[in-house]
Amino acid sequence: MFSFRKALPTIFLVMAVLLSAPPGSLAEDDRELVFLHYWSGNLSGGINEMAEAYNRVSPPYRVRATPFEHESFKQSILSMLEGGSPPDMFSYWAGAKTQALVDEDYLSPIDRVWSQAGLDKVFPPAVARACTYDGKKYALPLTQHYVAFFYNRAIFEKYNLAPPVTWAQFRSVCKTLKEAGVTPIALGTRERWPAQFWFDYLLLRMAGPEYRERLMRGKASYGDPEVAKAFCQWRLLLEAGYFNATPSQLDWSEAAALVQSGKAAMTLMGTWIIGLFDGKLHWKQDEDYGFFRFPVMDKNVTMAALGPIDAILVARKGNPEKVNRVLSYFSDPGPQMEMSRGSGALSPSQAVPPSFYSPMQGRILRVVRKTPHWAFNYDLATPPEVAELGLEAFRIFVNQPGDVREILPRLAQQTRLAFEGGTP
Repeated sequence: MFSFRKALPTIFLVMAVLLSAPPGSLAEDDRELVFLHYWSGNLSGGINEMAEAYNRVSPPYRVRATPFEHESFKQSILSMLEGGSPPDMFSYWAGAKTQALVDEDYLSPIDRVWSQAGLDKVFPPAVARACTYDGKKYALPLTQHYVAFFYNRAIFEKYNLAPPVTWAQFRSVCKTLKEAGVTPIALGTRERWPAQFWFDYLLLRMAGPEYRERLMRGKASYGDPEVAKAFCQWRLLLEAGYFNATPSQLDWSEAAALVQSGKAAMTLMGTWIIGLFDGKLHWKQDEDYGFFRFPVMDKNVTMAALGPIDAILVARKGNPEKVNRVLSYFSDPGPQMEMSRGSGALSPSQAVPPSFYSPMQGRILRVVRKTPHWAFNYDLATPPEVAELGLEAFRIFVNQPGDVREILPRLAQQTRLAFEGGTP
């Protein structure tokens, strides 16, 4: 069983104490519920509006939505859970990360509120399955993000480029841009995770979703030719100079800013970039920027859409009974639309009408719904300890693509040991 690290920097522990009250420390008449979340900084759109909408209806319990820096949250919430001082509820990523918390018995199931609110009619089967672990519901979905290419329309128009549909067309677009002195692709890997989308899609488009699922579960090896082929295509792009020169010095939003400024033409990123472009960089959808899905590489391979589902989880040592009313409200179309409007995400709810979305988001919704397979991105699709190994390998590869013959055998050995329960 996966075991979380027990020690964290002192600052995280201090902040954990300040941001969440230990169980039993709240007075009987305390009407505040703590909702700790990672929607901060450039990811902050929508969450405050949703919480404020709930508080305006004068419920028995008010929600205090407390933001935590996105990267720090990943370890700090584990410290709170391990220390027995969790918030009442918190945001988290559906998939393998949530499964790890269920395995550690840190969560309270939400089957009762799911049943009472009739949520099987609200959320489609694929989303409901993403909220189900060991036969029980543990997650209330808030956002569904889709990973695609977002591009600078003015640059594409200047060089008479159309959004590519096939891999050959994509390579041709990159070649044209490079020869014109424009960086084709912006990538920021300072926090590692943005690189995963490249491995995800290359593997999905070439080997297919069934093989990828086996790899994520340890039933296939990183030493397989399917993985080598994905890295080979990635390496060709890197060595052709199609990415910005120093990805490790940028985060995802700084890479997005390269596209907005015209220093790069496109970036592979989730739909949260819409919140950044619209809200912070004041770009207009379909006028300043557009999107296209990751190109087809083999027409015989089942198409897959990729991205995370963000959800609310309830801590076992929190206040599950009090939280139920909040969860029921947050599943309604109004709050779901508030979150979508601010974050750029699609709502997981079927009750949100397609007419709610902007024209570009409406097209994204149609792409997602028409794509046969939905896949969680890498660090949500494989166990956390394996994801750490993969993310680190991707980081090294982006900086040193020529070392792939060393990277893949080492990753194959490390992940095999991790799946077997040994020490990588």
